[in-house]
Amino acid sequence: MDELTTLQKQLFELQDLKYRDFHSKLMPGTDIEAVIGIRIPVLRKFAKKFAKTPEAEAFLQQLPHQFYEENNLHMMLITEIKDYQTCMREIKRFLPYIDNWATCDFSEPKCFRAHKAEVLAEVKNWIRSTETYTIRYGIGMLMRLFLDEDFSPEYLELAAGVKSQEYYVNMMIAWYFATALAKQWDATVPYIEQHKLSDWVHRKTIQKAVESYRITPEQKVYLKSFR
Repeated sequence: MDELTTLQKQLFELQDLKYRDFHSKLMPGTDIEAVIGIRIPVLRKFAKKFAKTPEAEAFLQQLPHQFYEENNLHMMLITEIKDYQTCMREIKRFLPYIDNWATCDFSEPKCFRAHKAEVLAEVKNWIRSTETYTIRYGIGMLMRLFLDEDFSPEYLELAAGVKSQEYYVNMMIAWYFATALAKQWDATVPYIEQHKLSDWVHRKTIQKAVESYRITPEQKVYLKSFR
């Protein structure tokens, strides 16, 4: 291992080896040597303090990072940026460096909710990408920000239109449609009834919806009939 930076030394002080071994198994494509092993609440607490230091801004410019936790720290810092233009610029700069589902799936930046029209335009670009985690991030934003009061049936078409052989893209499409069934049943259930999704995504969507506490028992019975 190369000589560690000051920040990396601080992160290793938070290491939990048992957690590293456990969490690494959830990310089969990630080299265990690139995982320090820091529980998310512990890293969040560190990020809150680190964000107030001059080093934080310099860290955001240092890509790519060596360790998985550095990527998570990077995403945590971005999601707290209050200025929308700055935040979006940093998200777009960071997306090509994301190499795992866990870093990709952090909650949306807080400032996105006040700029949904602009975010939607970016989402449409992201899901047209050829990069696995850029597509996944775009569908994730569509799920988090546009399934409630800002919902439109055309957004279901956007997600359904994504065709990919990538497991982590298809898993996010299934997650999106399972969530859409819970929040926008009437608009979404025809995608199951008419088998508009790929076979794998169709089955996984039903599985995830049936496992959801937000779907009624009657809806679950109905969905199972389309397995």
